[in-house]
Amino acid sequence: MVAELDRLYITTRPGKAVVRLVSHLLFQGRYVTTRHRWLNRFIIPALKTISHVPIKKVVEKPIFIIGTGRSGSTILGKVLSMHSSIGFLNEPKAVWFVVHPQDDVNGHFQLQFGKYRFSAKDATPRVRLNAHRILGFYAALTGSKRILDKNPEMLYRIPYLLEIFPDAKFIFLARNGWDVVHSITIWSRQARKRMDSGVADWWGYNRRKWELLVEELVPDEPLLAGFQEEIKTIKAEENMAAVEWVLAMQEGIRCQLRWPKSVCILKYENLTRDPRKELSRLLDFCELRQDEIFLKYSEKIISPNRSKPAVDLEPFIQWGFAQTMRALDYAL
Repeated sequence: MVAELDRLYITTRPGKAVVRLVSHLLFQGRYVTTRHRWLNRFIIPALKTISHVPIKKVVEKPIFIIGTGRSGSTILGKVLSMHSSIGFLNEPKAVWFVVHPQDDVNGHFQLQFGKYRFSAKDATPRVRLNAHRILGFYAALTGSKRILDKNPEMLYRIPYLLEIFPDAKFIFLARNGWDVVHSITIWSRQARKRMDSGVADWWGYNRRKWELLVEELVPDEPLLAGFQEEIKTIKAEENMAAVEWVLAMQEGIRCQLRWPKSVCILKYENLTRDPRKELSRLLDFCELRQDEIFLKYSEKIISPNRSKPAVDLEPFIQWGFAQTMRALDYAL
């Protein structure tokens, strides 16, 4: 399915399909695990050129979907993209790589290691200008009043993003940990790509994402910091996925407490049970008008999923995982 498009999406608001195609083909880049990577030879130079073009449109109140991958963020982004005011960028890693080259933690576009955490100091005048020019160009090109950026890793960069866009809004998407562990593990195995120079999967090119996660994020997480050496040695992807989930959920909880006016927590299960109620709440939080076409569309495509069973985790991971499940009111 190209650009998350299907017949219902196209017929509900045809103009939105054009916006999605522009977003997908010109702004999102191609990752190591995907096809048509040759397009990056055109997309990245084009984005660099745009970063030197005077601002075409002021970016106001951009919205970021954050959390951990495989939590339902793609379906949430797709649904929100149907709102009349929104232009949706689905993990525009090429954009943020051009804005700041250390953004790339997976090794999609460069051989040097990136980093997870960005502080307000990373938002230099040049970085701020790059971000405003590229996203302003995108907004002008697509006629979008508001930009929606689904990029789970931005969870660790909220101070950086608020320095660039002080009025930004963040939707922290939480989902049952067992469902996320299963989904990450299956995706990684199915999408794994072997190359002459190594392997690319969920954990990045030759596991560079995993190495950064363990070295940079685990020491800051009280539930896991004491087990960093043990975590370095784990091989089972279920355990790796559980570590990533704990890190993201605990980070999101702290961010919501620190920036309550900027960060809104949304539980995926609540969204699937009552999409109209939860999306109406999100619209109010994001300062978007209510949109009946958008709400009716959401009720047609969002439905509950069957929960996945628990799996055996290493004891040093299980404790923090259980604590995080309880913190989010999920049953073990």
